[in-house]
Formats: sequence, structure tokens, C-alpha cells
Amino acid sequence: MTEIKPRSAADFGMTMTARAAERIKALRTAEGESTRLRLEVVGGGCSGFQYTFSLADHDNDDDLRIERDGATIVVDETSVSLLQGSEVDFHEGLDGSMFTVSNPNATASCGCGTSFAVG
Repeated sequence: MTEIKPRSAADFGMTMTARAAERIKALRTAEGESTRLRLEVVGGGCSGFQYTFSLADHDNDDDLRIERDGATIVVDETSVSLLQGSEVDFHEGLDGSMFTVSNPNATASCGCGTSFAVG
């Protein structure tokens, strides 16, 4: 496997909030120091595309990184094209706890916030 040269969030305009970074660091403490959050965009959902989040312990060859305060999110190059300028946050409320994406490219989204369309 080739060594991945980390790319900064500035390369593709994505950021994460301090809340998201804190939650990722808590997951890393529970799951292992190499744990990072993987964000992908896949086809489906009620609006055309949907966000999926999972834990990963390594970068793939086509991953781009968002780093803040010791936390890392990895995003594949295909998903980045739909996420340019987005911000990843972590929300805790009566409706549950979840990572969310504020995506300026989305022209429509569903009520659950995990599905979106682009125009």
C-alpha cells in the first residue's frame, strides 16, 4: 500500500466543528487511537444521495482528510465533489445524537437530514 499524503481541509473547503472533533476524540478513546470518522456520500435515500458515517482505522488511497484538535475525518475523492464547502457537526438532543453535515451544494434535503439532492 502506498503512503497517503494527508491533504488539508482547505484543499476542498470542508471543516468540522469543535463538537464533532470532541465526539471523534471520545470515539477514538473508546475504540483505539487510530480511529477516525469516515464520511461517504452514496446514492439512495429519499432525496437522491445520502450521507453515511462509519469508523475507520486507516486511510484508503483516495481519502482526503479533515483534521481538527487531534480528530480526523476521512472522505473519499468521489464524495468530496458533492461535499465541497461542507461543515461536519455533532448534534445531541431529544431526537438522539448524530453527526450532521451542513452542505451548501444541497438543493433539497429530507426531514431526517441524512438525504439530499443537488441541482
